Amino acid sequence: MENITPSPLKPGDCIGIIAPARRVMQQEVQPAIRFFTSKGFMVKTAPHLFAGYHQFAGTDEQRSSDLMEMIEDKTVKAILCARGGYGSVRLLDHVNFRKLQQNPKWIVGYSDITVFHSLLNGWYGLESIHGPMPFNFPADGTSNESIDTLLRVLMGENPKYTVPHHHLNKLGKAEGTLVGGNLSILYGLSGTNADINPQGRILFIEDLDEYLYHIDRMMMNLKHSGKLAGISGLIVGGLSEMKDNHTPFGFTAHEIIANTLKEFNIPVCFDFPAGHVDPNLSLIMGRKVNLEVSDKGAVVTFDKPAIVQSFDSQEEP
Repeated sequence: MENITPSPLKPGDCIGIIAPARRVMQQEVQPAIRFFTSKGFMVKTAPHLFAGYHQFAGTDEQRSSDLMEMIEDKTVKAILCARGGYGSVRLLDHVNFRKLQQNPKWIVGYSDITVFHSLLNGWYGLESIHGPMPFNFPADGTSNESIDTLLRVLMGENPKYTVPHHHLNKLGKAEGTLVGGNLSILYGLSGTNADINPQGRILFIEDLDEYLYHIDRMMMNLKHSGKLAGISGLIVGGLSEMKDNHTPFGFTAHEIIANTLKEFNIPVCFDFPAGHVDPNLSLIMGRKVNLEVSDKGAVVTFDKPAIVQSFDSQEEP
């Protein structure tokens, strides 16, 4: 069954901003507000957006109530997560995602927001956007390739991305629903009710600031849990600021992933510009994509949405 696509945005629509994880300062969100208002959108900030509770943006109850308020607010057409960090998984016991399933709207973010992508794409049949967050917007309120791409995707564009050749790529063609996100978050969700089911799908992974042996550990988990054997293709995004021990691990993060995939006859694309990198191009998670990897590079093409469902077309739950 195809996942549901929330309605595309148009000028005049309202965009909500929440902070489901680490705390965020007002000055870190203002550039995104200025950008979207300059494009003709209205912006609504959550009541506890700038709250603080230790490292979190408020208590679990405050952050989850902000998310539920944005889900239930009929004027809000998309929900941008202000930043990642850690904390989204702590909201799962407090949020009724059936409400979002009944009243679809875009959830946008990456890194820690992988928690929501995994749950929505797998269990609730909804698409979401793996893309830049307000925390990442240029301080002067201008745009860049990442921000411009996000806006086009929010407004209904079906993107097509061409990626330069990487020497570790594995050639081939594949199609399937795109799932995944931050590798560390996916590893942390393993065995939970938010765990991904990548069978027959194209898996996307990226990560930041991890030890190389931990990248190997997480790839071994994907392999020995049977998840890699079931995917139709793999897209590897940014692998940024990797760390090593005093005694070197002996392989780069790219090599660790390539070595793990040797026995699987699937196309693999390395260095896709998404994740903790610049540019951070928007990916429609839960959407069917076509992946073609050749000796010239890789092309990722998103299908047109199968089912577009607006918020207002649903009856009250």
